[in-house]
Formats: sequence, C-alpha cells, structure tokens
Amino acid sequence: MVILNWNGRRWLEQFLPSVLAHSDAARVVVADNASSDDSLAWLQANYPQVQLLPLPENYGFCEGYNRALAQLPEYRYYVLLNSDVEVTPDWLRAPLQLLQERPKAAAVQPKIRAFHRKAEFEYAGAAGGYLDRLGYPFCRGRLFDTLESDHGQYNDARPVAWATGACMLVRAAAWHELQGLEPAFFAHMEEIDLCWRMQNAGYEVWYHGGSTVYHVGGGTLPKSNPRKTYLNFRNGLALLYKNLAPAELWPTLLQRTVLDAVAAAQMLLKGDTGDAAAVLRAHWHFWPKLGYWRQRRQLARPVLRTHERTGTYGGSLVWAYFGQGKRRFSQLLP
Repeated sequence: MVILNWNGRRWLEQFLPSVLAHSDAARVVVADNASSDDSLAWLQANYPQVQLLPLPENYGFCEGYNRALAQLPEYRYYVLLNSDVEVTPDWLRAPLQLLQERPKAAAVQPKIRAFHRKAEFEYAGAAGGYLDRLGYPFCRGRLFDTLESDHGQYNDARPVAWATGACMLVRAAAWHELQGLEPAFFAHMEEIDLCWRMQNAGYEVWYHGGSTVYHVGGGTLPKSNPRKTYLNFRNGLALLYKNLAPAELWPTLLQRTVLDAVAAAQMLLKGDTGDAAAVLRAHWHFWPKLGYWRQRRQLARPVLRTHERTGTYGGSLVWAYFGQGKRRFSQLLP
C-alpha cells in the first residue's frame, strides 16, 4: 500500500493511524514528493514501521506513483491511497478477494463517501466511475456537482469504466504491463486514462460496494482552482486522443472542443476569469504537443468503440444534466 505525500503531515497525522489499524497485514509505504515540510522527520519519529521512499523532486501524482511502484516489484497487488482518506475496519478484504478471484480484473475501488458529510458519496469516485460518449466522467452517486446520499443503493460489486485514484487496488502485473500512469498528466484524470487502457488491453475494472472509505477531497488543490481547471481540461483532451477508437476520435474531439469553448464562455459570464483562461490555456498547450500524444496513443492501443466499453453511457451527460435536468445516476443508467 503506497501513500503519495507532498507537504501532507497534517493528513498523515490525521489518517495514517486508521490505515495502520485497519489494513490487516498490508505493508504501508509513504512515497514522498520532495516535501518541504517536516513530513519525513515526523514519520520517522512516530511511525518507524512505515517504509519511506523519498523522491528527489515533486514529480506530481502520476510520475510520483510510477517511480515509487517501480521500487516495489515484488508485490502482486498495489493499493494507491490518498493521504486524506480514512479507512474502515476490514476495508481491504472484499476488493482484494475480488482481484484474487477474477484474473482479468486489473483494478477495483471501494465505496467512497465524503469525510465531512459521511452520509453522502464523495466527488472523486463515489460508487464507481463512468464515461459518456464524449468522455465526460461521472459516477454512480455523482453527476457533475450533484452528490447522492448513500442509502445502500450501490452496495453491489460491478464492472465500471474507471476506479478512482484516491483509493484503488491494482494488479501489479497489469500496472507494469501498461507502464503505470501517464506522466505528462501530472495529476487529475490519470486513473481514468489508466483504466481505459486496461479495458483496451482486455482487463476489467471493478467497483465493490462491500468496502467503504471516507475521502476529504481537495487535499492538494481545492475544488475551485484555475490550476485544477487547466489540468482537467488539458488532460481531458489527451484522454480522448490517447484512447478513443480510430473511427470515433476526430468527431468526438471536435464536439469536445466546441463544448469546452461554451464552458469557457460561461465561466467568463460568471466572472471566473481565471478558470476561463485556464480552459483556453489547456487547448493552447495540448494541440502543439500532438506529436507526443500520437506516440502515447500508439502505446495505448485503442481498439474498443464506445458501445464495446464497460461503464459507458451512450448519450451526452452535458445534455442529460443541463438540458433534461437529470440529477441521479438511475435516471441515466439502471
């Protein structure tokens, strides 16, 4: 189990005790992205049983995990766990058993509920990730910013499009076969890209509602932040370019470009000039680097069309949510 840390002593101090208490015999590793706070000294003084992997610079979420897991080749399964996650007793048993029983399962996430509103699902992952036909991500339990309360409606286990990087169990062989996370993403949407590549490679991605954890969310970047807006929009374009089937690539990218322009205009009307500029900057930086993304697309081996991928909604989430007023997952898919 690897927790990636960057100046996160407060999160480690708050949540590491639950991880150590409730994670059975799992080995706990903290990989540190060159923190400038006293995270490492505090860990050494208080939790000497935790293995430390100090990295020489801040590589971000993606390359940080890539470099950390490259140093742990002896394990069959990895757990990627955010430092701002509170785990619960016996939380590892059900998802780990699923990986053990299903050789084609490459990743699985537990139920993610909000730490500060524990009856609600949490934005980043909720009850398993889905994509619409234009690549917009959503979850069972969360459409855009609308979050459902947990009434047991998602207590099942089922294949999904993507599992959240906030708390994800991964088959190590699949991780190394697919070369881990996309390093150029730095952070945000990287787990969607990985899970999409897993499906293209013939693997399954799962959600298991028999396990629950609580996520603070926004522990590194707050929800409303131009940097986060930039990463989400730039990485959203790269996600599509890398993974869409050949026949769907350019029609989908064109539609997303138009919708991104609409989103930027709405941000301007609301006075969110920083976020609007971030959307434009995302496009400005994506298109000139198409050569790099073309190489990454060749490695991703995109083959599956929308209707062939698990966890895909054949309609437009934007239209369903804003045009038809659909606010719950059950209004889109059973």
